[in-house]
Amino acid sequence: MYLPLMIRPLFLAAMITLSCSTRTSDSMTTTVPEVDRLFHVYELQNKNGLRMKVTNFGGRIMELWVPDREGKLADIVLGYDSAAQYINGNPYLGALIGRFANRITRGRFSIDDQEYQLNIDTAHALHGGPGGFHNVFWRSELTELQGTQKLELYYLSRDGEEGYPGNLKVTVTYSITDENELVVNYEATTDQTTIINLTQHCFFHLAGAGSGNVSGHQLQLMADRYCPVDDGLIPTGVMATVAGTPFDFTQPHAIGERIGEVDPQLRAGRGYDHTFVLNKPVNDLGLAAVVTEPGSGRVMEVWTTEPGLQFYSGNFLDGSDIGKGGRVYVHRSAFCLEAQHFPDSPNQPGFPTTELKPGETYRQKTIYRFSVATP
Repeated sequence: MYLPLMIRPLFLAAMITLSCSTRTSDSMTTTVPEVDRLFHVYELQNKNGLRMKVTNFGGRIMELWVPDREGKLADIVLGYDSAAQYINGNPYLGALIGRFANRITRGRFSIDDQEYQLNIDTAHALHGGPGGFHNVFWRSELTELQGTQKLELYYLSRDGEEGYPGNLKVTVTYSITDENELVVNYEATTDQTTIINLTQHCFFHLAGAGSGNVSGHQLQLMADRYCPVDDGLIPTGVMATVAGTPFDFTQPHAIGERIGEVDPQLRAGRGYDHTFVLNKPVNDLGLAAVVTEPGSGRVMEVWTTEPGLQFYSGNFLDGSDIGKGGRVYVHRSAFCLEAQHFPDSPNQPGFPTTELKPGETYRQKTIYRFSVATP
């Protein structure tokens, strides 16, 4: 049974008997930061009416209401009606992903000649493993600074969790600005050399979640190269040019325009499920993507400090997920644009490093900026 819903923050208390210390310690190896293992749901809103709901379970964005060209709001992310439904639902809808987003070959990597074996989902480690950041309760705090609402999420990933070395302290902050931006800031520190690759895994449909497929969305990617993959969706290590291929989104194209072409990479991904190499220096904040939904006029820009952007065209959505309001999430009824480092980077010496050492701070910023296009 759940407690009644209340506004900002909204609380959903689940009958979960796990407990943990209420103390917060500066030492990574003693007390875990306060996490009560109850579902909390928070609402953030700006002066324009753009609003979202987030749960502390997996740091998931449950709702994101964005105006169209006529000012009508629609919820543009896939998800479920209650936070508790995410336990048995699609594991990645709207979630924070870590310690390592995307795939690592056979879940193995080495640091300083020490080999580590991660928990694997199938043949490879995916999105941090079955007990990754999408499946944990984050300590959460809603604040407001100079009129901007922020939700701060904290998690201590213990040494050995899912096979990763080092105690990793992570802070993720969601904020909604009056410029209609959803800003996601990430920070992390470790007490032992480890690997890290964090991202946000919203499934978007700019006409409104559950409104059919996204084949008509116009997509532009600021990327002249991408990472081809093998049949296990592991990068080959090559950064190939997009020119002359269905992966050329340097000018706007409909997502569905070339997705059915005979192409070995489209076959491997069952559509688009590839990392694009952004045309900007690593760690510089730059424009990565622009998506336009012609019917509503909604436009979403993605800005990031990350070197790559994973474009996923909803290939594995199959109608088995019943989402908010009873809507069925059919094949390719959403797309994902996940700002991150490249998959399998620990095993690919030609890719930017994902190692984090003691004394260093991992930082990342990704911005989703919303506007409307004129007819």
